[in-house]
Amino acid sequence: MSTFGSPGPLPSTRPIPPQRGSFPLDHDGECKHVMMSYLSCMKKVKGMNDDECRMLAKSYLGCRMDHNLMARDDFKNLGFKAKSQEAPAKQSAGSEAGVKGELRW
Repeated sequence: MSTFGSPGPLPSTRPIPPQRGSFPLDHDGECKHVMMSYLSCMKKVKGMNDDECRMLAKSYLGCRMDHNLMARDDFKNLGFKAKSQEAPAKQSAGSEAGVKGELRW
């Protein structure tokens, strides 16, 4: 048999586990209502980063944590501001020029 054109032995690679552990599927639909609300919000705002959709995403992650579908973590580690930082950010947002839905880091 000819081995012409074969790639040869492939390097063996080990799979890397996810950074935050497993993320089981919601087979029982415990958080489906929140997920559907979030998806409809994203469709309504055409994928823009809207505050309403971010709060729905936060409640979805909270639901998953409450039903042990993901490890409990602080929302600040998941990309959400602390409650004390949310209110002043909304006040200062009016003074900055920007486009609605624009990501700001």
